[in-house]
Amino acid sequence: MLDQIDTTMAAGTPTAAEARRLYRRVRDETEALAAPLSAEDQTIQSMPDASPAKWHRAHTTWFFETFLLQPHLPGYEVFHPDFGYVFNSYYEAVGPRHPRPARGQLSRPGIAAVAAYRAHVDAAMDRLLAQGDPAVVALAVMGLHHEQQHQELLLTDIKHAFSGSPIHPVYVPAPAQPAPGAPPPMGWWPLPGGIERIGFGAVPGEAGFAFDNEMPVHTALLQDCAVADRPVSNGEYRAFMEDGGYRRPEFWLSEGWALAQAAQWEAPNYWHRQGDGWQVFTLHGLQPVRDDEPVCHISFFEAAAYADWAGKRLPTEFEWEIAARRHGKPVEDDAVRPHPRPLQPGIRQDVWEWTASPYAPYPGYHPQPGALGEYNGKFMVNQMVLRGRSCATAPGHDRPTYRNFFPASARWQFSGLRLAEDR
Repeated sequence: MLDQIDTTMAAGTPTAAEARRLYRRVRDETEALAAPLSAEDQTIQSMPDASPAKWHRAHTTWFFETFLLQPHLPGYEVFHPDFGYVFNSYYEAVGPRHPRPARGQLSRPGIAAVAAYRAHVDAAMDRLLAQGDPAVVALAVMGLHHEQQHQELLLTDIKHAFSGSPIHPVYVPAPAQPAPGAPPPMGWWPLPGGIERIGFGAVPGEAGFAFDNEMPVHTALLQDCAVADRPVSNGEYRAFMEDGGYRRPEFWLSEGWALAQAAQWEAPNYWHRQGDGWQVFTLHGLQPVRDDEPVCHISFFEAAAYADWAGKRLPTEFEWEIAARRHGKPVEDDAVRPHPRPLQPGIRQDVWEWTASPYAPYPGYHPQPGALGEYNGKFMVNQMVLRGRSCATAPGHDRPTYRNFFPASARWQFSGLRLAEDR
């Protein structure tokens, strides 16, 4: 799986040789993730919020063609004049696009054409990066981080598509697993109240890549509190279910309760009753629910309801960030994997963690000019922030300042929760 981005990047923009190696590595990883999928698998779109795997492969290629090759490589010839319309996502400044909910209706271009498109753009990008222009290299690094985000979406989207099949398709076989056990006892990290610096660059010497929504540095007031040293487990969440958690409105936000009742939720997404127990659909196929794994594929509403039932609350994204800075530690194996590992104490786990914070701009935030200003800023409404990483997250995207965001109802992502309490 993908290695950590070269540490030489922390000191500034990569050299031309470093950028070319990084580009090839990330692009190859996308192809490796798509390799187990058939042409039919890569075409399916199971809901408007998801995209076909071949679209992810082509859209990330379109990004490099549109924002790097066309403006910066003299003589570059666009691979196909219609691909800009088909593979634009939401960049209004670039032009019209095929409707997002209808991406799965396109049988063509097929996966062979997408592969040829990627090869065409990759060859041109190698020539462009060899020139070593620092501004171009920096933009390419952003494009690679963008592609890594789509690698994660490729996995979550195909999982959602496969989950609707009665034959429970297997993306890859399950690796050998230790016998199920109990999760480690939940401990607590105390956070004394005070004014804290938040955002990328808040720590002296912090360098490397960050998205614009992680900046600028600003201050936040924290009250005395404590944050759990691990996320909530399947076993702990099952106790909430068995205590009538999905039938007791006192724990739920009004909108969440209405949604849970209308959708007849009774368990996390992908859970299926099996006799007196539960099984869960995974990218390894249908598997028994393990009590020692982090609960995942829950919405913000479910996370908030569980926290209230447990007599706790969700941390704010600022509390989460300070806890991560003070208690985070490197993980020896943070490779991409199709399913979460059993729980262990620590800040870097295998599920994204819902916070109590709405996704909003930091004080002083201004989107960058041009089409790329639409990358993060235009989504700063009606979404909640998640922090951390998931099993499907590329290494390097688990910065303490990284801000993921989804609607409160979203369940198809690898999303769980960590508790907090006032002190």
